[in-house]
Amino acid sequence: MPLSLQKPTNFTHPVSWNLLRNNPTSKRSKPNYKNLKFKRVQVFSSLRTSLDCVSSDGGVEKGLQPIRLPFVVRSPTKVTRFFWNGGCLELVVVDGGSGCSDEDGLVRVVGSVVRDFFIPRDVTENYMDYVKWKLIHRVFSSALQVLATQAMFTAIGVGYSSSLPSAAALNWVLKDGLGRLSRCIYTASLASAFDTNLKRVRFATSVLFVGSIGLELLTPAFPRLFLLLATIANIAKQISLACYLATRSAVHQSFAKADNLGEISAKAQIQTVCFDILGLMLAALVNMWLARPQTGLHFFVYPFFASMDLFGIYQGLKHVHLQTLTKDRLEIILSTWIENGYVPSPAEVSEKEVIDFLGVKGKSLWPIRIGCINPKDEIPQWSMKTIQSITDEDYYFVCTEISKGLKRTRQHRILLSIREGAEAVHIITGLLQACYMRRGLANNISNSALEEWPVIVEDCKRYAENDIGNLIEQMVGMGWVVKNILLSKEEQGRYSFVCE
Repeated sequence: MPLSLQKPTNFTHPVSWNLLRNNPTSKRSKPNYKNLKFKRVQVFSSLRTSLDCVSSDGGVEKGLQPIRLPFVVRSPTKVTRFFWNGGCLELVVVDGGSGCSDEDGLVRVVGSVVRDFFIPRDVTENYMDYVKWKLIHRVFSSALQVLATQAMFTAIGVGYSSSLPSAAALNWVLKDGLGRLSRCIYTASLASAFDTNLKRVRFATSVLFVGSIGLELLTPAFPRLFLLLATIANIAKQISLACYLATRSAVHQSFAKADNLGEISAKAQIQTVCFDILGLMLAALVNMWLARPQTGLHFFVYPFFASMDLFGIYQGLKHVHLQTLTKDRLEIILSTWIENGYVPSPAEVSEKEVIDFLGVKGKSLWPIRIGCINPKDEIPQWSMKTIQSITDEDYYFVCTEISKGLKRTRQHRILLSIREGAEAVHIITGLLQACYMRRGLANNISNSALEEWPVIVEDCKRYAENDIGNLIEQMVGMGWVVKNILLSKEEQGRYSFVCE
């Protein structure tokens, strides 16, 4: 039987508070307000404690301490508490002002104001680490852009007095031309990758952006190729901007604890503006230090600034803990579950998740692929028997395939093929079975594997079906979103069962 993500609820119904305890079945009579009499209730009589003395008529006796209300009010700079003296409320500072000097109090107030200006409320603990690395990334990125723009002005021989009009005209032509066209083509071709490979695509486009800055810095050395270099650089910038805009919401959503995505996005814009201003100041200091920018000393500054920019964005992405499930994250979770018997948190998965923007990942033994059968790949005979034995009740099947690499090398892989109509629980179960099979297979398949293969498949399938309920329960408890699995375009291929 197919499994379901819905867990059985064994909780009893909550106790309902019945105001008509004596006669619950009697009808509620309509209240009569004509002869209603009001009686003043002493507030402090309900807040009485063992340390507060109250007279017989409900008032506070003379010479006794006021009644402390059972709550305090906390602010970033002090803690206050309310007291009732029998006639009015009194607000008393109980912490925050007495033990600190005026200088410490001023520093605390300024720090609180700065924090409220930059940092949103109700965010995860890793948000501050992300902002620190974002500061490094934005400062050096902004400084590089200023230096690159200055180099382009030098290449076309524009003086400082007429830089602004020329820059506006040049950016208008380049940005609205090939730049925007390339941006549309890029976003259309990699739409699903923004969800499945967010960190990888984000870092790859950051490298592309830094490379575009290098092309702009080359324009003074090759003034005749100014239009070509500037256009290519602008195309790279537009692609990087498209990736940033597409992935920004998912990054901000990972920090939201109270669905305050709008506040986090607003604070992010404030941070970006302030950090870019610091980058502009850094570029101005570099120009003052170099004295003559046209001498080409910018090429000595560029490697350091570019390295700091990429290092900042790389470290910042490591502190982005995404709770959505992709094939790579799910594989890390299932491998940890099989080896160690527990479900890792999003923070642990982020540490193990590799930002492989060059695509060199996947050389491990028996990699797992999700998708349909590729006619170009070879299907072993034992796997063909597994495919022929699938029924109408199966929502997936797991087999092996042999792919040929660029150098004609043969690599054994495990294929997980999903049927149309399958839900997230079927994908998780199938990938768990594939991970069990990868663990059980040897490095080199011998001739006896043909006889052992049906046993391996059945055992791994039974292990996966027995563990799936407890696994999903722990995944939900760790904060993972299990209602949907984000798959790439190639991984979204489905098969339909045909009964003949």
